[in-house]
Amino acid sequence: MSIASTIVGWDLGGVHVKASLIRDGRVQAAVQAPCPLWQGLTALDATLATLPDWTRQQAHHAVTMTGELTDCFADRTEGVAALAGWAAERLAGPVRIFAGRAGFVAPEEAAAASFEIASANWYATAALVGRLAPDAFVVDIGSTTADLIPVIGGRPAATGYSDAERLETGELVYTGVVRTPLIGLTDHAPFLGRRTRLMTETFAHAADVYRILGDLPPEADQQGTGDRKGKSVAESETRLARIVGRDRGEGDAPAWAALAGHFAESQLRLLHDAAATLLSRPDLPAGAPLVTCGAGAFVGDRLAVRLGRSRTGLADLLAARAGEAASTWISTCGPAVAVGLIAEDLTR
Repeated sequence: MSIASTIVGWDLGGVHVKASLIRDGRVQAAVQAPCPLWQGLTALDATLATLPDWTRQQAHHAVTMTGELTDCFADRTEGVAALAGWAAERLAGPVRIFAGRAGFVAPEEAAAASFEIASANWYATAALVGRLAPDAFVVDIGSTTADLIPVIGGRPAATGYSDAERLETGELVYTGVVRTPLIGLTDHAPFLGRRTRLMTETFAHAADVYRILGDLPPEADQQGTGDRKGKSVAESETRLARIVGRDRGEGDAPAWAALAGHFAESQLRLLHDAAATLLSRPDLPAGAPLVTCGAGAFVGDRLAVRLGRSRTGLADLLAARAGEAASTWISTCGPAVAVGLIAEDLTR
């Protein structure tokens, strides 16, 4: 493998590491692996050892991140510096750190540019989409969060930039299809003909809902469950039942599916309200499509229907630049793919 023609894009998150292999301008592979970064940088070492060989071989490396907000770091500046330092030390070959609006910086410059670098992975995805669909609305729904990003005239047009700013603008919605506790979606639910308050516990999560409904792609289901037990539909129903103070035997499969559907609708409503506000901007063309990606792209597709908008998948936009083996993971690993392709384009 020639280092001159090979770039590995990285997205170092707080619960997952994502990587993409870019060779001669094409996405050859992409991968996601769980990484409990809150345990410290040694978790990254352990995850790196499980990844395909191409992640550890000589290449040019382009790194974006969200893991800097993990609570093993005192603050984001410390986290950015630590992750940039890890990448420079552990990855084989030259390393550049993605600083969003500021482009790429060297690892040793990362601490000084921490505001631009911290959680800028969304900017990479939006910047790449802008090259392929000049006016679009990116909906990247992951395991933990959702990014809603207007793209206008080929450039990211978000009003906010940092996590704090984007939470205020609705461009970051802290909900995802795996790790979100169900009590973060609503405080009540209908069950067996009555409206019930929920137990304020983390018994069940969004992954339980989407397993019961048959929506969650198995490759995206990489995190542990609330009770550290299995991921079967029956076990997911057991956890869901506890949220309404019940045992699984107090309902049948249709009852648990109906309850799961209520939580799915509650999550979709959160996203709909945020998206509707952003799509009401006068500078975003009415015909701009939704570009959906992430582990929860299936929710993004439903959002497009709800909004009456056309949609296309990120993998579809990249079909001309992706190998068949990479297509399954392009959506889930969008920021890693994007930062790799952006870095590759700069080397031409």
